[in-house]
Amino acid sequence: MFNIKMDMPDFDINVVTSEKGGHSPDAIAEMCVDKLISVSENAHPAIREQAKAYREHMLKIVRHYITMAMQEDRATMCAQIRDAGFQDLADQLRRL
Repeated sequence: MFNIKMDMPDFDINVVTSEKGGHSPDAIAEMCVDKLISVSENAHPAIREQAKAYREHMLKIVRHYITMAMQEDRATMCAQIRDAGFQDLADQLRRL
């Protein structure tokens, strides 16, 4: 007979859904920063406030680059569609 004991760390699971499309850059940035930065509620108040300020700063940066990546992906898709001979479709996609 085998007896196995495993100590597993506690994991927080967060599920985020969206309606009528994918997640917005804001929602994706929030998910990213939530994974990267956390601070204990038991931390010293000065440290907690500094961490929260840092989190907000990182949120702005991550949101900016996610938005930029989405725009660049759209531009790449438009160029590829145009190169495939579908100028009208590329123009419609670019205007979305």
